[in-house]
Amino acid sequence: MSETPTPTTRHRSLWRDLSLSTATAGLVAVLIGYSSSAVIIFQAAEAAGATPAQIGSWLWALGIGMGVTSLGLSLRYRMPVLTAWSTPGAALLATSLPGVPMEEAIGAFLFSAALITLCGVTGLFGTLVKRIPPTLAAALLAGVLLRFGMDLFVALERQWLLPLAMLVAYTLSRRLVPRHAIAVVLLVGIAIAAGQGHFSLDSVRLVPTVPMFTAPEFALSTLIGVGIPLFVVTMTTQNLPGITVLRAAGYQAPSSPLIGWTGAATLALAPFGGYALNLAAISAAVCMGREAHEDPARRYTAGVAAGVGYLVMGVFGATVTALFAAFPAELIMALAGLALLGTIGNGLAGAMEDAGQRDAALVTFLFTASGISLLGIGSAFWGLVAGMAMLWVGGAARRQTGSR
Repeated sequence: MSETPTPTTRHRSLWRDLSLSTATAGLVAVLIGYSSSAVIIFQAAEAAGATPAQIGSWLWALGIGMGVTSLGLSLRYRMPVLTAWSTPGAALLATSLPGVPMEEAIGAFLFSAALITLCGVTGLFGTLVKRIPPTLAAALLAGVLLRFGMDLFVALERQWLLPLAMLVAYTLSRRLVPRHAIAVVLLVGIAIAAGQGHFSLDSVRLVPTVPMFTAPEFALSTLIGVGIPLFVVTMTTQNLPGITVLRAAGYQAPSSPLIGWTGAATLALAPFGGYALNLAAISAAVCMGREAHEDPARRYTAGVAAGVGYLVMGVFGATVTALFAAFPAELIMALAGLALLGTIGNGLAGAMEDAGQRDAALVTFLFTASGISLLGIGSAFWGLVAGMAMLWVGGAARRQTGSR
């Protein structure tokens, strides 16, 4: 059924349409988003040399951005439009930002946001994304995330019980309660860490966050090595699936305005640490099914509820920062690795799917995963360039052979 907004649906009463099930779905989406990947934001900010106050500002900016856009877009289009931070983008930053000054990192965020906004405003989103083969985009994603998956097992060497118990909990919960698997893993990790005396909430205080403005600086090597890969990863692995999920649920989502608004919100919040906002896919799916509401026309209120939840989490970003700072390093490593296992697997499967592009995808994956820097530009950019070059050379060779 088509969910295109009509004058009737667009002016529906929010209070009449809101229900316990939609409000619950929205709050569950918020919890899934934070419990599955907030730890990766923490790692990305630390890689940029952020202080605890700056990390709190990052979470403030992202929470406020997701809250305003989820709430506003859901009300505007009367469909459950959820936004999220770019988890693959955060993983990219965690591997690309060490040694990069915070001011240059903010400049790269603004550059990426400007490209996303331009794609949305001009309608270039669909055309531009189609230029990047899905196999190479998947390989780039898998290469960026590989280190996080490996860290799960590196943590075993430091403190074997905690990551092993979390891995067992993940395996069981994926079969029994798959939607809440990461939340279960987090609870198990906290329980074991507390039992070992490695986790305490004494330093955690419920206080509002004070956002911190960082003036951007623009360095060409950082714009190319961080800004462009962040743009590519956000568009291909986040915004594209986000639009696909909406349309698969029957909602005729106007892709260009949605992309444009997420880019514009990132532009406004990047100086405070809001590195990338995009359309949500996994957490959004929670708000689009019958569990949210039997009537698809009323499910937009789940997006509104999620927006309110994100706003609350953003206001108390400093508290979230203090909470994650209280976790032992092994818990953070294991949680991040387990949260990204499915994404890494999907990336590898997508990269190897087309036999004709497999070599190029493999080069992109290995180059990106290597973490090397050439000419001051990170491996994610060069991995994509190398893969595209291999595809072009291979295509040219086939055309030349065919013309003989």
